[in-house]
Amino acid sequence: MKIARIETFLVPPRWVFVRVEADDGTFGWGEASLEGHAEAVIGAFEAFRDRFVGADPRRIEDIWQVAYRGGFYRGGPVMMSALSGLDQALWDLKGRHYGIPAWEMLGGKVRDKIRAYAWIGGDRPDDVASAAKVRRDQGFSAIKMNATAELDYLVAPKLDDVVERVKAAQAEGMDVGLDFHGRVHRAMAKQLAKALEPLGLLFIEEPILSENPEALTQLANLVSIPIAVGERLYSRWDFKPFLASGAVDIIQPDLSHAGGLSECRRIAAMAESFDVGVAPHCPLGPLALAACLQLAGCAPNLVIQEMSLGIHYNQGHDLLNFCSNPDVLTPVDGFLPIPEGPGLGIEIDEAAVRAAHAEGHRWRNPIWRYQDGSFAEW
Repeated sequence: MKIARIETFLVPPRWVFVRVEADDGTFGWGEASLEGHAEAVIGAFEAFRDRFVGADPRRIEDIWQVAYRGGFYRGGPVMMSALSGLDQALWDLKGRHYGIPAWEMLGGKVRDKIRAYAWIGGDRPDDVASAAKVRRDQGFSAIKMNATAELDYLVAPKLDDVVERVKAAQAEGMDVGLDFHGRVHRAMAKQLAKALEPLGLLFIEEPILSENPEALTQLANLVSIPIAVGERLYSRWDFKPFLASGAVDIIQPDLSHAGGLSECRRIAAMAESFDVGVAPHCPLGPLALAACLQLAGCAPNLVIQEMSLGIHYNQGHDLLNFCSNPDVLTPVDGFLPIPEGPGLGIEIDEAAVRAAHAEGHRWRNPIWRYQDGSFAEW
């Protein structure tokens, strides 16, 4: 068996799908979405085609090693997102070839379902009580929302509105994870985390940008709220210092940014040795979520799964639009079942993907500014 074709698709609202086909007609799908940088990721596939058309697609680890190490320069969001999509597609193809799910090839199932959470509130969080009620009615028991809109380096700590939003969502019966989104600089992060500590949050996410690990350690020593980080880390080597520091309680590798199913299984195993839970980052499309569920099927320390159903970014196309078997990614009583089908366990409507690719997308995240006109983290 040889790889005959590697295709990429720009799929609205902001996704990149990958399709790998072997010379015997066996195929697999993956997702290489990198929000706002889709064109760069697609460009990275030119080198992958040169290297891997003609390779045996079942040799997933060898392909991963060559893709990661063979180009001399390694790591970073663009290359690792491209590798993630390729890796997912290879696991899907191999599973289809042998007629078994990816989790079966990775050691077998450790659970039947995984608790899921959904987003509420938008980029600048608002109207959270009614949104939490909608999620409760959909069967969810956990949600995540942004903590604040843009927040300057130093302002008078008027944080009551953040606390009240959390309480409003909790009043609807929701467990709450709060995403600081890397928007909050150290001086304000300390004050905000301290104000939130009595509320019993699931976690605070990216309370400080991961490029400031020393500040994250300081914050971890200040509050008892579980700290989550990882969506902007792209390999086990990126995660290693955070695990060693003891500053994080939950890591959030993104299976479309951090080397795919292969690398994220290794990252999860590293985290297990530090007694750290895994909650994969996934505000993306159906293939990314399906890959996450394969990891949930075989990684014992995976604790909860993000999903993008109805997220505010999904304009025009929602999570399940390109699935021929949407029930596989549909939560039941707040849990997502571990897929039983071969490969990643979902069926993609190829005709719909090709039609959407003809439309394409040029998604970009917003650029925010403070009152004085200077740049603010989104």
